[in-house]
Amino acid sequence: MTKKLWFQIGIALLLAFLIIKYFLEIKFIFDPLFIIAKTALVPVIFGGVLFYLAEPVQRRLEASNVPRWGSISIIIACAAVIIWVFVALIGPVVSRQVNNFVENAPALTHQLNEFRIDLLNQRDDLPEQARSAIDSALDSVEASAVKFGKWSIQFIQSLIQAVVLLILVPFFFIFMLKDHEKFAPRIYNLFHGKRREWVKNTLYDIDQVLRSYIQGQLLISTILATLIFVGYLIVGLDYALLLAIFALLMNVIPFLGPWIAFTPAAIIAFLQDPKMVIWVSLVTLAAQQIDSHLITPNVMGKTLDIHPLTVITLILAAGSIAGFFGILLAIPAYAVIKAVVINIYEARKAIKRAATKDI
Repeated sequence: MTKKLWFQIGIALLLAFLIIKYFLEIKFIFDPLFIIAKTALVPVIFGGVLFYLAEPVQRRLEASNVPRWGSISIIIACAAVIIWVFVALIGPVVSRQVNNFVENAPALTHQLNEFRIDLLNQRDDLPEQARSAIDSALDSVEASAVKFGKWSIQFIQSLIQAVVLLILVPFFFIFMLKDHEKFAPRIYNLFHGKRREWVKNTLYDIDQVLRSYIQGQLLISTILATLIFVGYLIVGLDYALLLAIFALLMNVIPFLGPWIAFTPAAIIAFLQDPKMVIWVSLVTLAAQQIDSHLITPNVMGKTLDIHPLTVITLILAAGSIAGFFGILLAIPAYAVIKAVVINIYEARKAIKRAATKDI
């Protein structure tokens, strides 16, 4: 019985759950290691993302007989121009909306508090069930607001840390553009025979998975944020550009990201005009439908082929373990592990087929 596949899978899942359970109980011991790893990995990850975005351009340039140093120089020059144009055109608008939001924050908070007081004043005239529903809703709103506030502070802190570390990103980016063909051979040349071939194929699959995910997810996020921005402008929502940029950042999180981005938009819409919530909801729903039926199937296809429930479980687990960066890394890390497991499974199948033929 112990040789049955279902038994081995069950034992593996049980061990995985036990490891996760006991790891969460002693997670505080590893907090310093998480901080060090996060500090070291942030520039590497950002550099890797930029590399996967720029590598197709580099490949085309070098196919046109442009030397390696020339392709790197052209890519860096184009990136500098894009950043300059972005800052020159969008920077002032974002700065103005941020300043307006900061100035209006006390008024918005006061307005939200007045709405809460009005509800409490009217609750005595309502039936018992309605009063219970209002109390439950207010408790839920307060708890959500506190959680969202804490999460926002953590997000801003992480963003500031990332900005500080961005000075290292260009170095990793240029290094990857210059020597990226040497990385995989340095690893698989450590092995010999069939094992070397297996490692080579596995590294190739990992590269393809990461390439498809990063390029596809960033393209989808950009298109979705653009649709949301246009929709917010049409319905006349305040801070449309600021909320669209927030949506751009959140949309890199599959499935949950768009709804995280919807939360502050719905709050701003409600404070601006309660009817505006309906329009913002319609804009978000329309953008999601376009994404689900047109954008994602054509951009991503079945690249990852991960069930939505698996995605949500991974994101929640990674978020509780490693915070915002855990959420960002959960899906690509799962995709890499999945590629390795599939290659192991295929190798074992090939060995069994060879053994059967020999018999």
